[in-house]
Formats: sequence, C-alpha cells, structure tokens
Amino acid sequence: MPTIALVQDALPTRGGAERVLEAVLELYPSAPIYTLIYRPEAFATSNIREAIIHTSFLNRFPGVKRWHRSLLPIMPFAIEQLDLSGYDIILSFSYAVAHGVLARPDQLHLSYTYAPLRQAWHAYHQFIESNKSIIWNLPSRLILHYLRQWDVAASNRVDDFIAPSLWIAQCIQQAYRRQATVIYPPVNLDESSLETQRDNYFIAVSRLEPHKKVDLIVQAFNRLGLPLIVVGDGREFGRISKLAKSNIQLMGRQSDEVTRELLRKARGYIHAAEDDFGIAPVEAQAAGCPVIAYAKGGVLETVIEGKTGLFYPRQDVDSLVAAVRRFEGEYQSMSGETIRQNARRFSKKRFQDEFAQFVEAKWSEFRKNSALTHS
Repeated sequence: MPTIALVQDALPTRGGAERVLEAVLELYPSAPIYTLIYRPEAFATSNIREAIIHTSFLNRFPGVKRWHRSLLPIMPFAIEQLDLSGYDIILSFSYAVAHGVLARPDQLHLSYTYAPLRQAWHAYHQFIESNKSIIWNLPSRLILHYLRQWDVAASNRVDDFIAPSLWIAQCIQQAYRRQATVIYPPVNLDESSLETQRDNYFIAVSRLEPHKKVDLIVQAFNRLGLPLIVVGDGREFGRISKLAKSNIQLMGRQSDEVTRELLRKARGYIHAAEDDFGIAPVEAQAAGCPVIAYAKGGVLETVIEGKTGLFYPRQDVDSLVAAVRRFEGEYQSMSGETIRQNARRFSKKRFQDEFAQFVEAKWSEFRKNSALTHS
C-alpha cells in the first residue's frame, strides 16, 4: 500500500473545507495531516483531532490562530518548509497555498483545489476596492502580484487537480492553464422526516467573514422586516450585530443538530456569497428548505431555479429584496421531497467513492509511467 500524507492550508476552525478533510481521513485513517496552523479546540468532536498533525513554524507565533490571515505573504515560504519526502502520495486541499508543497519526482501529488487564491485572481479587484487605505493599497497590490507569480509556479508542482465545482475548474483553467476533474464535496444529508408545516422565518448559515456578504443579507431583511435567523460566527459578528434590527436574531455558532433542526423548519435559506461550491445551501436543501441565492459560483450547480430555489442576479440589497418578495409568492409550489432529492446528488458516500477511485486510478497510472521511464 502506498504511504499517504494530507496537506491543508490551515486548521483554525471547522468549516466546509474541514468537512472534506474529515471525509478523506475516513478513507485514509492512518494518513498524517500537515498544516500551517492548527487549533485543537475547534476539532473536539472531529476525527481530525485523532490524526497525527504536523504544523509549520507559524503555529508557534503568539495569537496566530486569531490573525493568521495577515500572514498570507509568508505562507508560500512556510508551506515549502513542510517535509513530505517520506510519502508516496501527497493529497493537498488548497484554498491558498497548500498545493505549493515541495515534492520529489517519484511522489504523486494530487490537489483538491477549492480555488486559485481568490484575492490574487478572480476576486482581486473586489479585494483592492475594499482596501482603500493609501498606506496599504499599493503594498497589497504588490504582494498580490508576487503571490500570483508564486501561485502559477506552485501549480506546476501538482500532477493532477481536482475541483469542487465546474466553476472552480474554469478558474483553475484560467489561472493555471490546467484541467481539473470535478468531484463535488461531501454533504451531510438530513434523512429525518420532512416538515409539512414550515415556520415563517428565513435562515442564513455562514461564517461571518467579509466575503460571505452576511451584512448584505441583514440589510435586506432590515428593509423587508421579515424574521431572519443567522447561524455562525466570525470576524464580522460584532459589526453585523450592530446592523441587525429586532426582526433578526444572530445565534452564533450552533451544533450540527441544532442547525439541521432550524433548517427543517425555516421557510427559506438565504445565500449571498460567491462560493466555490457552497455546502450550506445543499444542507438546506437536504432538509427540504428552498434556497434564495446570488447567481454566481458553485450554487448554480446545486440549486435548480424554480424547483429547489430562486436566484437573484446582483450581489446587492435591492436584488435580494426583490428575490425574497418573488419567493414569497412562489415557495409553496416547491416540493420539499423534490428539494431533498436534489441534495442527495452530493452525499458523503458518493464523494468518498469518487475520490478513492480517482486516487487509485492516478496512482496506478503514475506507477505504470514510472516503470516505463526506468525500463
């Protein structure tokens, strides 16, 4: 059996990327995990806690687990310091720099890439626009220019790419000029009985980070006056709490069980981000909850317009308000069972089967080519 190592950029909290890693760890339970930063308390109920974890020198910086994003300029150097020379197969899970680990020619490197570094590529201009400080604007541009150059060079260290959606496969092609195989991420499907009578509140489940645009959702529901529950925590929690009117409840991070119960009873799920895939909208559909989503990114591949949800065309308050008002007249025609059936396309078993088959096929091909080279 080949020896396998898993690499992920950082493990500061448990989100969608970490759930993918958990599912892969079930396939390869003896594989160690290499990462820049690790916060054990975030994984108390996760199988990641049981794995052998190797961290970078960044993990020793005081307070790094709270402000690790500011270390992005030195992350390329840090990821290259991880020594993976003792493994046959390297499986990297990259939303920033994990695909840039150094490997030998006799090692197979497969990368599940959530997106080419979005601040440096397809979200570059949005990032610069949000950072208008004269002091930081020019340095930010120069740093991102350097990161793009490093990112392209690092992409050449990968033997084969896997993308979580067709949208990201296109981003990989655009940035790296490489093709990627699409394997949709695993989603925990809710198989409990469907609610026949849903409550009148809407729900959003998200990390409260700037790119998730939860503030846009809150502003829209401030105007609508409809009940909204927001589940999740993050850097934006304090600011968004101040924005929210009395019809909006911010619940912070909740357990999977509580979140599923809230989704089962909600009238509709609200999504405003341009996500690589978007696990939360699929989990909403698994609970029979229709989705109202910004029409960009992976959600276009997981929500069926008019059957499992509605799209709105612009990432702004007016567009979302109009979509919610339209939804109010149409949601009763959406079948909970049809919505749930759509979500079943993204089961964890399906992901694990496809992922294991991909790794096995690429390893067999790699060994065959290596034997021909040395014959």
